[in-house]
Amino acid sequence: MHAVIAGFLAGAASGVIMGVISHILFKLRAFRSSLIVIDGSFFFRTIGKEAGPGLVAGAGLIIHLVTSAVFGAVYFIATPVLGFDPPQAANSAALISLYIFVLYISMLFVALPISGEGLLGRRSGKNSWLEQLVLHAFFFGGYLAFVRILV
Repeated sequence: MHAVIAGFLAGAASGVIMGVISHILFKLRAFRSSLIVIDGSFFFRTIGKEAGPGLVAGAGLIIHLVTSAVFGAVYFIATPVLGFDPPQAANSAALISLYIFVLYISMLFVALPISGEGLLGRRSGKNSWLEQLVLHAFFFGGYLAFVRILV
C-alpha cells in the first residue's frame, strides 16, 4: 500500500480512537471537553447556524476523522523531506512521537485558540493541556500500530 494512503487510513483510525475516548471521558465528566463537540461547535459557529447536540457530535466526528486522516497522510509526505523512506518512517517510534508532539503543541497553541477554546484550551479548564496530552498519547499508540501494519 502506498505510504501516504496508509498514513491517511492510520490517521483516520487513530483519530476515531482519540475522538471517541475524548467524548466518552467528557460524558463521564473525567474530561472537561470533547474534541468532537469542539470541532462540531466550531463548524456550526463558522457557518452561522445553530444545531442540537446530535448534529454537533456528528459533524464533529466527521471533521475530526478528516483532520486526523490528513495529519496521518502528512507524516508520510513530510518524512521523505527529512531523508526517511516509508518503511523506516513507519517503524520509527521516535520519529512518530516527535511528529505527534508537534501536533499536540499545534493543538494547544493554534487549533484550540482558533476554535474558541483559548490558549492551551483554557476555556475548557485549567487541565485541558493534560487532557490533550493524554489524547495525543492515544493517537500516537494507534497511529504507530496502524502504520506498522499498513506500510
